[in-house]
Amino acid sequence: MNPDLDRLQPYPFQKLATLKAGITPPADRPHIALSIGEPKHPTPGFIAEALLSHLHGLAHYPLTRGSLELRRAAADWLTRRFGLPAGGLDPERQILPVLGTREALFALAQCVVDRSRAPLVVMPNPFYQIYEGAALLAGAEPYFVNCTADTGFLPDFEDVPDAVWQRCQLLYLCSPGNPTGAVLDEAALTHLIELADRHDFIIAADECYSEIYFDEDAPPPGLLGAAARMGNDAWRRCIVFHSLSKRSNVPGLRSGFVAGNADLLDRFHLYRTYHGASMPPPTQAASAVAWADERHVFENRLLYREKFEAVLRILASVMDVQLPDAGFYLWPRVAGDDQAFARELFARENVTVLPGSYLSREAHGINPGHQRVRMALVAPLDECIEAAERIRRFVTT
Repeated sequence: MNPDLDRLQPYPFQKLATLKAGITPPADRPHIALSIGEPKHPTPGFIAEALLSHLHGLAHYPLTRGSLELRRAAADWLTRRFGLPAGGLDPERQILPVLGTREALFALAQCVVDRSRAPLVVMPNPFYQIYEGAALLAGAEPYFVNCTADTGFLPDFEDVPDAVWQRCQLLYLCSPGNPTGAVLDEAALTHLIELADRHDFIIAADECYSEIYFDEDAPPPGLLGAAARMGNDAWRRCIVFHSLSKRSNVPGLRSGFVAGNADLLDRFHLYRTYHGASMPPPTQAASAVAWADERHVFENRLLYREKFEAVLRILASVMDVQLPDAGFYLWPRVAGDDQAFARELFARENVTVLPGSYLSREAHGINPGHQRVRMALVAPLDECIEAAERIRRFVTT
């Protein structure tokens, strides 16, 4: 067996199941899960119709590179959304469909890390655990950059020593952040691209929450837009990951894409050809129409905005909690131990939240998730309000 498997930690939801084991919550209160970031808004009908109307495509093996229609739809969306130069993205070499960003984020490290050179993979802390697992199974050492209230919940890259950047082969970004919702501005992205050029590492930007934000006049910036505006229109050392799961409420479709530097994507395409990760034709057809439509995405944001306003009205006076920059998580500070908070909340109110320490690692003397919990406002509005009322009662009693 691969000995690196022994380096993996249990997934956060495994830890959560253990934490809740043996508890019988009140039977008079239906369970409300705020722990898992699975969108619950209805899937737009036109996406489902496109999927069904292309089932005949199951008679053919799909290409790893996917259909030109899908790659063009992704390139057109990126160009519109992030203000890229018209015609700057080549759908033939700079777009690659993936089966959701999770598997692609993991696979990238296996493709680009040279384990013979004592590699480091730098990532935010707290973080999406796929980053850590990808680094470990690629033979690299994770290096965690803490995100705390003092840094606006953004990674403190200025505190990273030059010796770390010199060993870094891959930097995972997550903006908007999971679980913090913090957004890196374009100046910060530009600085990181300059660091990548100086120290020769790849930036993998996980931007899967980029379409859930609260100010229509200030959408979160993206890595490719920052690169283009600093003259890096070949997107050297840059690759971005986008998904339909959150944007279009189709987590079961398992559809996303990666985009960026052509030479990097050529190598990643070679890796994926052997890996056998190709998207079924009906999924490709449904994905193409989803990327081409913005109305349903705007309506999706309105639903989240309504939920955040309602929940914060209930909780803001009794908890240290703020509206995030983007995304669909709250990241409140709690009194005492975050695991005890989550366990007792479930025991007394039948509401599940995720302890923040399950999403972080002890690094540089602290665990930045300690005394915080993640609340995913993905349930319908009435359930989110009910959960907030129960949490308020729990906190105040």
